[in-house]
Amino acid sequence: MKKISLVIILLLIAATLFACSEDTGYAGEYIGYSWAGEATGVTFEDATQYIETKMTLDKDGVITDLELDFKVKRGDTWVSRLDQTSTVAIDYTVIPTTATVGESVVNGDSMFTIQTIDFMSFYAYGVNSEGVVAITIVDPVTRFMFETRLDADFDYSQKLNTLNVGNELNVPTTRTSSSGLVKPTSWDAYASKNVFNIHSFSHVLIETGVFEGINQNSTVQHLLEALEITFVEGVPQEKTASYGFYGLGGWKGNYEAIAETLIGQNATQMVSIIDWSFERYALGVNENNQFGIDVQAGGTRTAQDSYDTIAGATVRMSRESTSFQRALVIAGIITEEQVIIGRF
Repeated sequence: MKKISLVIILLLIAATLFACSEDTGYAGEYIGYSWAGEATGVTFEDATQYIETKMTLDKDGVITDLELDFKVKRGDTWVSRLDQTSTVAIDYTVIPTTATVGESVVNGDSMFTIQTIDFMSFYAYGVNSEGVVAITIVDPVTRFMFETRLDADFDYSQKLNTLNVGNELNVPTTRTSSSGLVKPTSWDAYASKNVFNIHSFSHVLIETGVFEGINQNSTVQHLLEALEITFVEGVPQEKTASYGFYGLGGWKGNYEAIAETLIGQNATQMVSIIDWSFERYALGVNENNQFGIDVQAGGTRTAQDSYDTIAGATVRMSRESTSFQRALVIAGIITEEQVIIGRF
């Protein structure tokens, strides 16, 4: 009996020694960061915005889990741009008016009072007891809220192109951000436009998500029904103030799309989320591995592809790629010298 016990003990010791000496490879969680101002010397400790990548690898380097977050400092508090908690109130007595643009911007009158962490891809809507419809959609290109107010007796069988800036049925009332790709100095060129066809990049509203398939030949009723507004004998029925995030679903949806794309890939075969050999991107990287600062002719300051997407996302990706690369550095897959500092 003692001999058997001794054999068992020796086997357990041997198994333990083997386990301790077993190569765990890349298995573990690795966290990387990129932050606003890094290219100009701002330290991580002094940054007011940063992106965090949490990446979990198995022994062979396969990504088994990945999470991205975008944090912004508001006062003394850090908030996540992925937090979609919002409040919406609608004053149906307000007639929306167009914002003044030019050397400065003066917002017009809006039906909506909105509290949200981030307005990217935001929309809100409601119908009051008298059948008055209120809709606002944040345009991804100009970053203005485009509002529509329609009375109950409106002919909802009309085409969507009936709603436009010129006839004040789709009104750019409020600028939600000053960093829009297009900064209008006049609304004259947009008179026949609405939020769904302001720019070629407007396609991000309708390719997926709540507005998928909506086009200028859709009826206004079709648009409202996409928002789950019901009709009885052609009249929209009461709907409490509601909100959502179109397309992929704002920051949260875009970052989830990145994670979904990367999970299952082998990180040891990756250097970056972005293919920096693509000429337009490569010409945007300077000798200090900083993107979007000293751009050569033919280069670009923005690594983004809203049509085919980069890693499944429509947002510009150089910042996210930096954070991902830093996680690769911590994992020992690449070196810090290989990191491209993206443009915040």
